[in-house]
Amino acid sequence: MPVKKTEPWTMASMDELLAFARAMEQEAIDGYVSLAARMRAENRPDLAAVFDRLIAEEEGHLENVDRWLGDRAQLPVALSEPLFDDEGAGIVAPELLTSYRAFSMAVRNEERAFVFWTYAAAHAPNDELRRAAERLARDELGHIATLRRERRRAFHEMRHADTQAVRGNLPVLERRLSSLLMKRATSVGVLVAERLRAHSAEAAARSEVLSREPSAETPLLRHVPDNVSERLVPLCEFLLDCYLDLAERERTEAGRKRAQTFAGEMVRCLQDVRAVPTP
Repeated sequence: MPVKKTEPWTMASMDELLAFARAMEQEAIDGYVSLAARMRAENRPDLAAVFDRLIAEEEGHLENVDRWLGDRAQLPVALSEPLFDDEGAGIVAPELLTSYRAFSMAVRNEERAFVFWTYAAAHAPNDELRRAAERLARDELGHIATLRRERRRAFHEMRHADTQAVRGNLPVLERRLSSLLMKRATSVGVLVAERLRAHSAEAAARSEVLSREPSAETPLLRHVPDNVSERLVPLCEFLLDCYLDLAERERTEAGRKRAQTFAGEMVRCLQDVRAVPTP
């Protein structure tokens, strides 16, 4: 069985791309099946049910890939570095797990898959493979939106809404994000700092664009917890939720594409921010 490295993100053919997409979905299914079985063994049927829902979601993704495969022969592919990460859910005490944490883990796995396919598209050797990788990236963005909604529902079931929430403003929040990214860039290595400054510039650009051309309304901005704007990761998470929500609410194609573009930028920003140790 050929082994495919996660870098340099290059697919040699459509057969390999689809086989790799299938391997990624199957890897996620196997991971959630294992977690569901453990939760049942630990007498946590509530969490087993959550992982069963994630299994069903991933099986739907796998069916989509299989339809795309059609009559193509399935090329076996092995990942040298698994993309699916249960983030310790397979070994942590079940009492410490919650449905919110389970959905958070699923969200981050979908975000990694989105970043993978955007990189694959950027390194595609021809237009056919580039378009296919871009399609898979768009699909992953849709999966992210679905799972983040589930995560929000789990959060509100777990905790009451913050009574000190305030109304938010996207341009202001983006400027705050830009500032926090620049501040964090001063305490990390050169290469990481360069990426954080690039994300800071993107945030400033988004703020400028949104100031000139305001987006549609999203109810998420009506209740912004007062500590979100003070912490880098929560602010990234909140802005990503806003753009994913706007991508579904915008009435014009241009508005939807802009929201999707901003969401994609935020996913990539989150990946780099999470990789930086908290000072």
